[in-house]
Amino acid sequence: MSNIQTVTIIGAGLAGSEAAWQLAKRGVPVRLHEMRPVKMTPAHNTGNCAELVCSNTFRADHLENAVGLLHEEMRRMDSLIMDCGDKARIPAGTALAVDREQFSEMVTAALRAEPLIEFIEGEVTEIPADGLVLIASGPLTSDGLYDEIQKLTGIDRLCFFDAIAPVLDAESINMDICYWKNRYDKNVEEGEAGDYLNCPMNAEQYKAFIAELVSAEKVAFKDFEDIPFFEGCMPIEEMAERGEDTPRFGPMKPVGLDHPETGEKAYAVVQLRRDNRMGSLLNMVGFQTKMTYGEQKRVFTMIPGLENAEFFRLGSLHRNTFIKSPDLLDGTLRLKSDPRVLFAGQITGVEGYVESASMGLMAGRFLAALAQGEEPEAPPENTAHGALLAHISQTRTADFQPMNINFGLLPPGKKREGKRRFSRAERRRSVSDIALLALDEWLNPSS
Repeated sequence: MSNIQTVTIIGAGLAGSEAAWQLAKRGVPVRLHEMRPVKMTPAHNTGNCAELVCSNTFRADHLENAVGLLHEEMRRMDSLIMDCGDKARIPAGTALAVDREQFSEMVTAALRAEPLIEFIEGEVTEIPADGLVLIASGPLTSDGLYDEIQKLTGIDRLCFFDAIAPVLDAESINMDICYWKNRYDKNVEEGEAGDYLNCPMNAEQYKAFIAELVSAEKVAFKDFEDIPFFEGCMPIEEMAERGEDTPRFGPMKPVGLDHPETGEKAYAVVQLRRDNRMGSLLNMVGFQTKMTYGEQKRVFTMIPGLENAEFFRLGSLHRNTFIKSPDLLDGTLRLKSDPRVLFAGQITGVEGYVESASMGLMAGRFLAALAQGEEPEAPPENTAHGALLAHISQTRTADFQPMNINFGLLPPGKKREGKRRFSRAERRRSVSDIALLALDEWLNPSS
């Protein structure tokens, strides 16, 4: 082991935690730095590894969806994040949602049980001048560290805002109005309730609600007015300002959610999803917001069934920072100007929990090779991991924006077989099948 380099990881979020796990499992010692709880961020509540600060969902968990493909690829590469996510799973239809506290506690316990991982608490304000380093400080990188990253890269910062949705006390919901149901009853056995609690609105209620969303007092940006929102975390009031019906064709879409007993069709629906295993906490699906706390309570209690709702956590904003990865990083996440330094997670320009963890997984594998004197090899670009790496390293800088995994990043699937034209789901499944075959061949080249 004396010939194997120790790797320094800055940040124990999803990417840093996954990278540390991959390294330790390959016999590589790790120094894992995390500034929490010594120094907290505006969005975190604990000092645990891989704390989820926005939603509690890893999104769709099936192979007709690109993120479901990413899930499966990670599982095949012994992902700690996916293993803990599967164990902390709570009902959410076809999505993989987790009990966020149990999830981060499990990740933390697994990492602390690894003898090759040394935990170091406190803020890092200087990047080590030698040795292998992974910067996985995430979207909430401290100002001191980001100043160092700027010096290292010579590139001005880029950032945008993420918004967080409120979490409510399940016992405070009026169940005479609300009902459990999945859209079109997907993933629900006969006689069972759905995984989403629905708050129906008629046209009059909806229009009054939208008017208040638009006129409500918002958190001022001060020095950051020119920073855009990430489209995948768009505040609900921002959607409403784009047009009265925009939310009704987005998170408040009523189709497939007719009342299970009366069959009544709503004009719009607000959905709540379990936030913990017990179901005592519910989060508002798609209701990220930048309204002030007082306005959130006033406006959200206009929603039928939430008149007496108690909020355990109100919505908020946090800045999300990312670097110009195509200019800075190669296809194995190494800094072109200093290849001993790698980046992973949201700071590279991927968006989403799973995408961040997946880049940590890749960084861990690449660093393990480097620590043992080998050259890292990226997976094929027709895999989800390879497609994300290509997005990070090969996109034109002028077009580079944070990106969730999607089938548009992968080669198109088969459109027909003989005269029969494949459905959209079949085409997507064929892309996933090809990707998993390519991944297996990359993982086991001699088999």
